[in-house]
Amino acid sequence: MKFRNVRLFLFGLIAVAGMTTGCATMEGLGKDIKKAGEQLEEAADKN
Repeated sequence: MKFRNVRLFLFGLIAVAGMTTGCATMEGLGKDIKKAGEQLEEAADKN
């Protein structure tokens, strides 16, 4: 998966999560997704 596709995928996850959850939980979920994105970026950099 290309780096750009990973970012689009994560953005899509955030958008879907925003539609299905309230604002309070969305902030926490956004942080979790951001963390996962950073881990994916690190893994992509290693490869």
